[in-house]
Formats: sequence, C-alpha cells, structure tokens
Amino acid sequence: MQCSFGAAPSTLNVLPANRVLTSLPIANIMDNKPMVNIMPFGMCNSMANPMVASATAAALGALTPMPCVPVTAAPWMPGSPTVLVANMPALNNSSKCMCNWGGVIQFVNPGQVAIQVP
Repeated sequence: MQCSFGAAPSTLNVLPANRVLTSLPIANIMDNKPMVNIMPFGMCNSMANPMVASATAAALGALTPMPCVPVTAAPWMPGSPTVLVANMPALNNSSKCMCNWGGVIQFVNPGQVAIQVP
C-alpha cells in the first residue's frame, strides 16, 4: 500500500477473523484500523497532521516531515459489491482508504494475482 502523503510503502495486515471457504484470512472494507490493519508509511508530509504542522512552524515554515501515524476512521471504499466477507464487501485492488490527515491510501501491489494455467 502507499499513502499519498507517506514517504514509504506499507502492508495491510489482515487478522485471521474473516475466512470464507479457505484457511487464509480475507480482507473486507472494515479492515481499516490504524496500527492493526494499516501500518505507518514512514514519514508524513501532510500539513493537516498536527505533528508535521508543529515541526514545520518550529522550522520557520520549512516543511518538516514527521513519523507517520495513520488515522483512518472511515472504511475502505468502494470494496467489491458482489463479494461479501463477514457480511461486508471484500477489498480489491481498486479500494481506497482516507487518512484523517488528507492522505489517500491505495494498493500498489495487491499481493494476490490470478494465475492462469495453460
């Protein structure tokens, strides 16, 4: 995953709560918990982040990135409208999640790919 204000990629952690006909957990739109499902993205560059705003003010206006601490209150959107996991839409590679500091979190590499057998 990547955040539009983050300096580094991160991973989505899916807890083993949602399983559908498999032993592997499957993510749904409610897997949006900061520091549980969504891990930090290195340094944050968003002036909406109070830590960045404070450090930038202390540096006399020079943008000063601070460590990322994601704050995601809303679920992922849109999810898959036809695949439900624990009665919620499953995540897919086009799902996005908004950070309260203005960043858009999206998948860069979904981690799962369809393999076609010849």
